[in-house]
Amino acid sequence: MRANESAKVEKALSVLGLHLIVVDASETFYNSTTTINGHLTNKLKDTINPEERRKIIGDTFMKVAEQEVKKLGLSPEDVFLAQGTLRPDLIESSSKTVSGVADVIKTHHNDTELVRLLRDTGRVVEPLKDYHKDEVRELGKSLGLPDSLVWRQPFPGPGLAIRIICTEEPYLLNYDFTHKVVQYLVCGDQHQELDLEVKAKIDQQLKETKFVRDPSIKPIVLPMQTVGVQGDGRTYSYLLGLYCTAPEHQKISNVPWTTIFNLARLIPKVCHNINRVCFIFSNNSPSTPNLQLLNEPMKNVTNTYLNREAIHQLQEADEIVNQSLLKFDLIKSLSQVPVVLLPIDFGIKDNRSIAIRTFITNDFMTGVPAIPGKTIQYECLEEISTNVLSNVKGISKILFDCTSKPPGTTEFL
Repeated sequence: MRANESAKVEKALSVLGLHLIVVDASETFYNSTTTINGHLTNKLKDTINPEERRKIIGDTFMKVAEQEVKKLGLSPEDVFLAQGTLRPDLIESSSKTVSGVADVIKTHHNDTELVRLLRDTGRVVEPLKDYHKDEVRELGKSLGLPDSLVWRQPFPGPGLAIRIICTEEPYLLNYDFTHKVVQYLVCGDQHQELDLEVKAKIDQQLKETKFVRDPSIKPIVLPMQTVGVQGDGRTYSYLLGLYCTAPEHQKISNVPWTTIFNLARLIPKVCHNINRVCFIFSNNSPSTPNLQLLNEPMKNVTNTYLNREAIHQLQEADEIVNQSLLKFDLIKSLSQVPVVLLPIDFGIKDNRSIAIRTFITNDFMTGVPAIPGKTIQYECLEEISTNVLSNVKGISKILFDCTSKPPGTTEFL
């Protein structure tokens, strides 16, 4: 959960006269497993695969709910499960409720096999399953709910568990080739050993889009994967970082954002090994690495699991980001702002980094990132970057996601 999330929800609903029984099942979730295709998974705290984590969390949620029902002396057959399932959840889970042909983009905790079994027996109540989030907000306003609830930032059912990129080794499939492609695409580096045919295709794309390279912008292929979407199918590809070397571009307000966003659109089209592009804020100081000193491709990661240390790091960063969004009056204009913990140290051993995914959309099926200086204030991003690096221990860099949906999904996982 986010920092103090349970207490905040309990307080908000008590105002409406609802009495909640709050259950701290964190240890149960940490140590929970489930069966997938006949095989028992690892415990959640040891699980790397994001799809397995989603299914473990979804099934454990159902089991914990049933245990609490029994504690209340109720018969499970007499109890209905009420869920805030939305139509995009069912589409992305490839639920037969909405589609029998789409690929699974990601499993939602409210549409696991256990939930589907309950749904088949008529024991799941989902009054919002035909609606998108914008329609739900309109419904909330028409019911007279306060803005503090109607405009609350959306939060995934599995919580921060799917905003922590877990890994125990770098992802390096076709890494060197991908590195050479983006180096040539972004920098025009003639020293890269690429086939003439590959270079010709890149040159043609650059010509068609009238893209002009900026010599101050450099790419880094980060040795990890994020989830993307193409059509009805899922991609699981590299995250690319871009940064500026020119001294005049070190301030966020001076970054050539038009070129950065053009690259974010162009790169996944040209190089299908990449489905998400982020800009890396400079923040060069004694406690943060200077990217210009990284002369070799980045092939190291910090081992990351769903343990209390990683969760605490993300909770602190998430709270700082959301406080700034509130201060700069961005809660309504930004549809969702996931804050993500990355296992990337940028040369400082055992450190991690934070990515900010601003997202503007009407229906959450497609959307665009916020544009610094236009739909998000430079001062907001400066404050977030400074405060996270100053107050969250073990964070090397702040990244700003510049990817539309598609090819990137709303969440990184």
